[in-house]
Amino acid sequence: MTGILVLAGTPIGDVSDAPPRLAQELAGADVVAAEDTRRLRRLTQALGVQPGGRIVSYFEGNEAARTPELVEALVGGARVLLVTDAGMPSVSDPGYRLVAAAVEKDIRVTAVPGPSAVLTALALSGLPVDRFCFEGFLPRKAGERLGRLREVERERRTLVYFEAPHRLDATLAAMAEVFGTGRRAAVCRELTKTYEEVKRGPLGELAEWAAAGVRGEITVVVEGAPEKGPEELDAAELVRRVRVREEAGERRKEAIAAVAVEAGVPKREVFDAVVAAKRDVGRGA
Repeated sequence: MTGILVLAGTPIGDVSDAPPRLAQELAGADVVAAEDTRRLRRLTQALGVQPGGRIVSYFEGNEAARTPELVEALVGGARVLLVTDAGMPSVSDPGYRLVAAAVEKDIRVTAVPGPSAVLTALALSGLPVDRFCFEGFLPRKAGERLGRLREVERERRTLVYFEAPHRLDATLAAMAEVFGTGRRAAVCRELTKTYEEVKRGPLGELAEWAAAGVRGEITVVVEGAPEKGPEELDAAELVRRVRVREEAGERRKEAIAAVAVEAGVPKREVFDAVVAAKRDVGRGA
């Protein structure tokens, strides 16, 4: 008989949030695959449990190489438990490759549900949660980050991101540029830990707040694109408003930014409308 692969959720902060079944699985598994074996040791000590099987590391750097070894153990009848540093395996963490390989071999895969930073942040954000999408980590390079955000600038569902603290200010500034400074968001920091904090507000204000530096594990929740009426979607009206501001003495860059805030649309949309209008005038349209 083939074995079974068990994906187990681990605490995202408070160790007492560990599901009761986690200790049972740790004690009973033939193999425990852990993202960080040192963190696993601390977790087992806190839970007062001694793993009964072999412990191996399973992280981004060795995931591809170690997957066949774990599948071989599963085919041989082993009960393999997969845990990551925090939250559910496969959610921006190692696990997808192993699950896919196990499914291909017709090996049973089950889970021990546990804490999730994605769902916890959504619940605390104060933003709509009936429909949402998880976008994981954004690219580190500024141009790629902007490109990824522009792919979802019209997304109506609430967006959830993970981010490193040292990149948070740049990410929020990029979000404000693409989604508009007035789009609502929530920065959830150190969830379930001693210094848990949820900072809510418009993206523009949150970007200014983060510029001073933020520490801890970060989850960002962003309101989906609002439903717009016909007037708001009219490019000619956006151009007209920019021209009115320019005639009043504002520079074009500032006028575009101000109109974007007024209309609740990304600056890029206003900029593109102005460029298109200028091109049409040049062609004599």
